[in-house]
Amino acid sequence: MPHFFVLAFNRKEEPIARKQGQIISRGDQRWLVRLYQGRDPDSGRRCYLNHTFRGSFRAAQHFLNTRLAMRDQGRELANPAMTLNQYLDRWLEMAARPRLRTRSFTDYKLLLGRYVRPTLGDEGLASLRPFDIQTMYNAMQHRRLSPRTIRYTHAVLHAALEQAVQWRLVDSNPASGIDLPKPRRAEIRVMRPDEARRFLDHIAGTRHGALFGLALTTGMRPSEYLALRWSDIDWEEETASVTRSLKKGRGWSFAPTKRSRSRRVVKLGAWVVVQLRALWRADVSELGETPLDIRPIFRSLSGQPVNSDYLARVFKRQLQEAGLPPMRLYDLRHTAATLALSAGVPAKVISEQLGHASSAFTLDVYTHVLPHLQADAVRRVEALLGFDVSDHASSELRKLPAAHPTLLDTAPPRSPEWKAS
Repeated sequence: MPHFFVLAFNRKEEPIARKQGQIISRGDQRWLVRLYQGRDPDSGRRCYLNHTFRGSFRAAQHFLNTRLAMRDQGRELANPAMTLNQYLDRWLEMAARPRLRTRSFTDYKLLLGRYVRPTLGDEGLASLRPFDIQTMYNAMQHRRLSPRTIRYTHAVLHAALEQAVQWRLVDSNPASGIDLPKPRRAEIRVMRPDEARRFLDHIAGTRHGALFGLALTTGMRPSEYLALRWSDIDWEEETASVTRSLKKGRGWSFAPTKRSRSRRVVKLGAWVVVQLRALWRADVSELGETPLDIRPIFRSLSGQPVNSDYLARVFKRQLQEAGLPPMRLYDLRHTAATLALSAGVPAKVISEQLGHASSAFTLDVYTHVLPHLQADAVRRVEALLGFDVSDHASSELRKLPAAHPTLLDTAPPRSPEWKAS
């Protein structure tokens, strides 16, 4: 295979004998791409950046031309030999770690290490193509990984490569324009009002009764109600201030809420306030004059914050004892929102109570409640207009045949003598 030369011409159209780059075959679909960097000032020898490119000869030509254009524009040329693995190492330390929480940074690192690095890590950053990334996602689908996992992987990889564009290491983001699997909405399991009442009756007076009652009636996240301190409770207003969350790890620690909108004041039910007062009196009796403000409200027997995994096991056992179907601990949050919507509480109020970004997001998450809300809205409008919306009227309407006669069909028949004029 002959070398590939980029030639420039002067005004007299005479070739300038300066080699700009080379493409040298190194086997099947492998090329050595050499970019001219000028002459060494001491030896006078030509200096090149060398990069092994995998793909067609046309793709190698495009890569060389792109890199030459970047050089001519005065843009910094990254070492073409930089692999995706090497770049991700730098991106994680320079861009991701300073702006992410520890948990998120760990998730990013594990995600890239599990799904991206084994497949694309040895590929050159500059030669990475959308086709390569699409192939990786398709392989993940064949492994029956969930759409959520694939989309999360894509979000992290896209962010990393977008930073490479900002750093002028690549011309464009190869993770753009990728086909992603459609997300599957997770099934939300909630308690019906009668089930919630049975559950509250069952846990009343138990060690974790106040905790589960608070979770069911306020819709707080587990990390939020497990981080509550006595200083967060306003006894006069009967509210709880959500300002921090409990972080799990090798130990435990408190951290600010993940988003600013998650910091909020939540109204407590009278039943919950009674339960919390009983806990507070028990703390005062146990500790005497020891300050209580810095201690979490809900603690283990050793005085440490309650572990959410342990709490989930207790919750599952309480459901079984109450004769209720199994569900996740987080579903108490969904139950609180669903009960409030079913009770006619405005979506805006529920959105603020849950710490959601907007009421539109709240309604989108709890669409399973909307048909019931719409039916109730129709009955209210009918009542406002003076229609009979009693149960008897509804039952009579249900008895009508599917194709009942129209008013025209029930009009009196015309006499035989009638003729059209």
